[in-house]
Amino acid sequence: MNRLLSRHLSLLALTLLMVLGPANAWASSPGNVAIPPPSWTVVFFVAMLLTIAIVPLTKLSHWWEHNSNKLIVSLVLGAYPLYHLLVVQPSVHQLLDTMHEYASFITLLGSLFYISGGLLLKGDLRATPTTNMAFLGLGTVIASLVGTTGASMLLIRPVLRTNKDRKNKVHVVIFFIFLVSNVGGSLLPLGDPPLFLGYLQGVPFWWTLNLWQQMGMVAVALLVGFYMLDTHYYKQEPKAAKRADAANVEPLRVEGLVNLLWLGGIVACVALITDENSFKFARELAMIGCAIASKLTTPGETRAKNFFTWGPILEVAALFIGIFITMIPALMLLKAEGGNLGVNTPAKFFWASGTLSSFLDNAPTYLVFYNTAQGMVVNGQLAATSLVASTGIPFTILLAISCGSVFMGANTYIGNGPNFMVKAIAEEQGVQMPSFFGYMRWSVLILVPLFVVTTFAFFM
Repeated sequence: MNRLLSRHLSLLALTLLMVLGPANAWASSPGNVAIPPPSWTVVFFVAMLLTIAIVPLTKLSHWWEHNSNKLIVSLVLGAYPLYHLLVVQPSVHQLLDTMHEYASFITLLGSLFYISGGLLLKGDLRATPTTNMAFLGLGTVIASLVGTTGASMLLIRPVLRTNKDRKNKVHVVIFFIFLVSNVGGSLLPLGDPPLFLGYLQGVPFWWTLNLWQQMGMVAVALLVGFYMLDTHYYKQEPKAAKRADAANVEPLRVEGLVNLLWLGGIVACVALITDENSFKFARELAMIGCAIASKLTTPGETRAKNFFTWGPILEVAALFIGIFITMIPALMLLKAEGGNLGVNTPAKFFWASGTLSSFLDNAPTYLVFYNTAQGMVVNGQLAATSLVASTGIPFTILLAISCGSVFMGANTYIGNGPNFMVKAIAEEQGVQMPSFFGYMRWSVLILVPLFVVTTFAFFM
């Protein structure tokens, strides 16, 4: 484990140096003018996203499980966009900015993932509706602080352990995905990858607290609905299952509490260290420092008990290098011509960003509509009033993009990274999770009507 961690930290440091090294030489180059590429170059971005969405559902799913194969696909699909941006139609500054965002993105997710892996919740509570709602409520609250990935990985195993004797528990995992893996990450840039990318684009750190009303309404509605549904299923539990559940009660205990300090350090890094008040990559190096401190202060067996592996974060790194490179032409085109899409009201931005976030990954989807809105303001297609500082986007439009991207990532297994991770862990522990479309039946019946109400309440 020590050699593996050292290898990954060395690779990350090398990546940062490669990006940082030429930055100073290229930043002032007079030829670095952002000229939109030909529209056909978007095909690589579309192919990347469709590959992520479709291949896991085909006979190639076993091949796709290997992160090395994901990296190969990313590099193959990113090869021509990289060549185009460096040689055919140079936009070097755009590429460097994107690679900086990628390094920051992976460093944040990796640091949160590693530190949260050092927090272990042990014990087995009675699997009552009140207990389950408390777990989901806790996860919803902490997801904005430790990220949806961190909160999901911290709590999904205790939730499954608590409900191991129940016969009816699929709905617990589904609502866990709704709340902890998605909606809960709405209030801080740390919470969900789309909001962190927005922060890197210029959204003020504390601005996302403006989502509290939308998140509060959706989260409370889901928690109340869950409690009612879980109460219904709990009454149907066999008496033998309830007796077994009561016989196995064990108080919750927490190992690795020192990691709360390092998680607080990550929050401080993101909130206080910016490119304007420090040297380039100071924030990322500080976050890596918090992760190293976590390793030095947490016994190795704690992560072993948590079944911690580097696999999930390496998967994200392998896929997102391809996403970040292939999306550059799409973002440049949308910023220049996004007004032609006909998406010009808060409600339309909410549903457009949300629909794409349901079937593609919500992080690049957020950037697509973020850049579209920016371009429309510049081109006079959106009124330049009530702009969010340093973004050039109207307040309500940015609110709609943020809510759509974060909330509707819960509509499918592929809408947000933690969704599939939670599903896989549940299935490993014997929970018969619904198929891709089976899960969508839940989201269409529960989430979509709730999002319609959200539209009328906040975006009309």
